[in-house]
Amino acid sequence: MTDHAVHVKKYAPDSDDKHIANIVKYCGIALRNRDSSLVACSDPAELGRVRDGFAKKKLGLTDDAAIDAAMKKVCEKMKADRDKPRVTFYYLLATETGTLAKLA
Repeated sequence: MTDHAVHVKKYAPDSDDKHIANIVKYCGIALRNRDSSLVACSDPAELGRVRDGFAKKKLGLTDDAAIDAAMKKVCEKMKADRDKPRVTFYYLLATETGTLAKLA
């Protein structure tokens, strides 16, 4: 199991390794750099990139308010972690929005 999967399973014990692997593949080289491998919940520009990139393009979501509300829930769920790994954040966002199947 990869480090990404271990961290995702901290929040979603029944998570699917195939979905995690697809998120890792989607993120690609962004995961090589520490800064870009994390999501900053306190940075509105970062959350905007997640909304406009991953949520809209990969998950096919269109309602900005609903996406923002889901991201807020994920940020709240992960608030105990100072660093919020991008793979975990994306997995939880897909789960929160009911679009996990789009990662298969």
